[in-house]
Amino acid sequence: MKVEVIKNILGENDKIAGENRNFFAGKKICVMNLMGSPGSGKTTLLEKTLGKISEKIKVAVIEGDLFTAKDAERIENHNVPVVQINTSGGCHLDAPMVKKALQNLDTENLDLIIVENVGNLVCPAEFDIGENFKTVVLSITEGDDKPLKYPLIFKESEIAVLNKIDLLPFTNFDLTAAREDLTTIHPGIKILETSCTKETGLDEFCNLILKKVSDVKS
Repeated sequence: MKVEVIKNILGENDKIAGENRNFFAGKKICVMNLMGSPGSGKTTLLEKTLGKISEKIKVAVIEGDLFTAKDAERIENHNVPVVQINTSGGCHLDAPMVKKALQNLDTENLDLIIVENVGNLVCPAEFDIGENFKTVVLSITEGDDKPLKYPLIFKESEIAVLNKIDLLPFTNFDLTAAREDLTTIHPGIKILETSCTKETGLDEFCNLILKKVSDVKS
């Protein structure tokens, strides 16, 4: 019976995800689902990204968090529309949550919506929200074993960001092993190395996003 319940939940979610995807396609809005552990640096990476692309395209952000609005308050400082979703302890965002959040955004002139998912390496990968592509952020400080321990999120993501690369000399993170594991799990994955502190790799990340937006618009 438990299996049936899970199937029902995922089936309903996929139905609404399809509705979301059709909505985004109709308005030619590109959607990125940004995922990663708590502390991986998702929000800082998002802030740096907004600083580089918000003058080129029209961006909005949907922020997922367990209880607080702290991340949304940080994003508001970048003068982009932001909607906060509090899951009240839930470990991920789902398609119905995103659909409801869209009611609080003016989607008529948007080019890109970035959905910052709840910090978690498990649940967010299982729930389609209607996005165009997924990006997973892995901090160097988390360890190079994470791709093999949590393979689904890396298999589902088009982009893997190895963040806080400036801390590499101070850890035992094996960059070569991490890259090999990532490409074994997902042979086509794009792997970037970034440091928000040093601004390493940010232009490449932003250019990938802008290319995705251009593809949706064309």
